Amino acid sequence: MAKELEVRREQDLPATPEQVWDAVATGAGNLGWLYPMEVEPRVGGKATRGDSTVVAWEPPHHFAVRATQDGGFSNTLTYRIEPADGGTSHLRMGIHWVHTGVVDDAWNWDAKADAAEKHVDFYQHSLPEYLRHFAGRPAVYVRAIRPEATTDPADFAALRRRLGLADDTAVGDRLPLDLPGTDGGPTEVVVDWLSPDFLGLRGPDALYRFFNGSSWNVPIWLGHHLFAEDTDEELATKAWNTWLNGA
Repeated sequence: MAKELEVRREQDLPATPEQVWDAVATGAGNLGWLYPMEVEPRVGGKATRGDSTVVAWEPPHHFAVRATQDGGFSNTLTYRIEPADGGTSHLRMGIHWVHTGVVDDAWNWDAKADAAEKHVDFYQHSLPEYLRHFAGRPAVYVRAIRPEATTDPADFAALRRRLGLADDTAVGDRLPLDLPGTDGGPTEVVVDWLSPDFLGLRGPDALYRFFNGSSWNVPIWLGHHLFAEDTDEELATKAWNTWLNGA
């Protein structure tokens, strides 16, 4: 018997349907708020996120991509974009997981479902941040990950302290951030998301995203979206990996 999970969200966005489409349905747009995913622009086209296929392509209103894996698992990511008042957009977004294999403790369905819901909320927050502050700017995506999984929330708390966050830091607070691999002095950033599982910082030329692993027994990792024109992807990736895995 198949086991299914659906996560659905709706939100108003500070952009036209065409701008939202460019953000969610193109490789260049995905780099700015989500993760690297090139999209072949047609039904039946390929998307470079696992073994993914475009199953809906109706610009600028309906885009969907489905990934499949061994064992009967599929994951469909769907966006429906509608015009809203004032030149803005309304987005209905959802993911649909289907697993037709054996769901046992090793597969850990409940943990995966919890992670899916919370990651959707975090990414759906990052989308309007990108549209409001960086839409249309070329982005470099930088990813770094620790080698070992963690189950200790204190590990992420220590990372936050390294970044300069106090225990009473709140969304909207501003703080100086020393960027790894640069020597131009601290950059002021604003805390745009703060939860036990994720941290979001927005700088003048970047969205910095940090992912806790202790809730789901996976490594702490980061996925940053850098918009400065002179960003060197290789150097930035090396610098952030060194920082994340340093003392």
